[in-house]
Amino acid sequence: MVKKVEEKSSTEIKDKDIPKKPIIKEKTPKSVEKKPKEKKMTAKEREELLIENFVGLQHAMTNMSIKFGALSDNISKLLQVFEEAAKGFVSGGKTNDKDMLNKIDSLLDQNKTIAKGLILMEGKLRGRNEQPQPIHTNIEVPRARPRPLPNL
Repeated sequence: MVKKVEEKSSTEIKDKDIPKKPIIKEKTPKSVEKKPKEKKMTAKEREELLIENFVGLQHAMTNMSIKFGALSDNISKLLQVFEEAAKGFVSGGKTNDKDMLNKIDSLLDQNKTIAKGLILMEGKLRGRNEQPQPIHTNIEVPRARPRPLPNL
């Protein structure tokens, strides 16, 4: 078999090596596919649809007005509770104040005792040798006694 050798001229080689500018072709509009047209509503169908929507809107508005009525009643009840509480506070709040103040004072004393205990525990846990600065109160904290060792 003999192979055929083709010789190319120098002008052909130069043309292939140089990139050519792309030619922009204008696109021709493709044929638009025709979608099947939706069936147009008749006047009667439109009217029925509008009536359905209007009835639904009326139903929603009715529900909303009922809910607002219930909300208004609840707010009125809450206002009455606050008014009764204010009247009770004005008329007989003075006798309960002493009891309440005594309870608050006892809670403050307990809080101070707990705070001192926590400070002492922190000092022992951190290995401090020095005593934490005492809080100036009139409550004395009993010292913790070590537990006796169990008998074996």
